[in-house]
Amino acid sequence: MPSFVPARVLVSRQALDYPLGKQLTETFRRTGTPVTTYDRRVPTAPGDDFREKYLCSKRTLVVMVRDRREFQTCKPSAHYQLPLVSGCPGLCQYCYLNTNLGHAPHIRVYVNVDEILAQAEGYVRARLPEPTVFEGAATSDPISVESYTNSMARATGFFARVEGASFRFVTKYTDVEGLLGVDHRGKTEIRFSVNCKSIIDEYERGVPSLDRRLRAAMAVADAGYPIGFLIAPIFVFDGWREHYGELIQMLADAHSTVSRGSAASGQPLTFELISHRFTSRAKNIIVQVYPHTTLPMDESTRKLKHGQFGYSKYVYDDNTMSAVREFFQTRITSAFPYANILYAI
Repeated sequence: MPSFVPARVLVSRQALDYPLGKQLTETFRRTGTPVTTYDRRVPTAPGDDFREKYLCSKRTLVVMVRDRREFQTCKPSAHYQLPLVSGCPGLCQYCYLNTNLGHAPHIRVYVNVDEILAQAEGYVRARLPEPTVFEGAATSDPISVESYTNSMARATGFFARVEGASFRFVTKYTDVEGLLGVDHRGKTEIRFSVNCKSIIDEYERGVPSLDRRLRAAMAVADAGYPIGFLIAPIFVFDGWREHYGELIQMLADAHSTVSRGSAASGQPLTFELISHRFTSRAKNIIVQVYPHTTLPMDESTRKLKHGQFGYSKYVYDDNTMSAVREFFQTRITSAFPYANILYAI
């Protein structure tokens, strides 16, 4: 059974002109899921207040066509975002998507996949002979809907054949079966977002457990994919070193069971480290949806930093970040001598 089962599906009339749009409409109608066709604007979610509307949107799948807008950049993980999916059904209280998708958190899947991939190939050609990296999860968790769309598998096969291109995406979901037989040629890196168990227990809902994520990670590693771990968001609290030390040991124990692993692609295991941060806009949404949250969001204890997309965020101070970087550098290097820490922010 898929990890995410939508409560309702909204299909743009334009999407019915594409095979994937027709397929998704027929699939959900067969299962008895309410399917509504709309013309222009996505219908608003029902509910008496913002919280009800938000939670309803999180259970809503929108099937639509993406117009030919320019791809956004995606620092520091890639050159460009690959816009095949937007949104995530998970209910992680700290989610960074609350900043730009918080008022419309439904999950959007774009059915004109071939057109989007062709546009991506144009970016690759324009940059040759320099390589071009695409990020498939900049504003989404695409694996949450992969069992319906097969979009990540299609993109993986596509980039395997395009000279100068590579692909990467991150997920908390475990619906990776459709990716295991794809001829990826080592050009797609799949990363899994993880955290220490105390943070998962306190702040994550509607997503697979850490154990399930690690099993999925090892399955794709056994299929020869380059893999990585995104440890995010990193919280600094009493005992944080012990909790994150246990997490790193769990990752090492799981990775030791892989028969082929990332070495099959000739690429090292990667780590990305992102400390907890929040924006004023996200905080406003979080406290409405999760009124009893214990997330640490006291602005007076943080440093204000300007982001690349025009909004400011509250981050840990420089001394705290230095301690975080030193700890993770030491522990990851010890547990994974050949790993590559891409960044720590």
